Amino acid sequence: MPPGPRQGYGDDMWTCDRCGATTTSPTQAYGWTTSVEQGRRLRFCVPCSREHLREIEGKLDSDLW
Repeated sequence: MPPGPRQGYGDDMWTCDRCGATTTSPTQAYGWTTSVEQGRRLRFCVPCSREHLREIEGKLDSDLW
């Protein structure tokens, strides 16, 4: 099982790299999407993940969204 938001990711607050939304709730963070692009870990909130689902599944860099 992958680590949860408080197990191995090391941050208490998550910030969306697309819109800037934040959460400190582990329950809300479970719906977020993480991505590694050019060696950087990016996080996207639920609304941004849903809006860009096809781009995420197509493995396009977030710069192209």
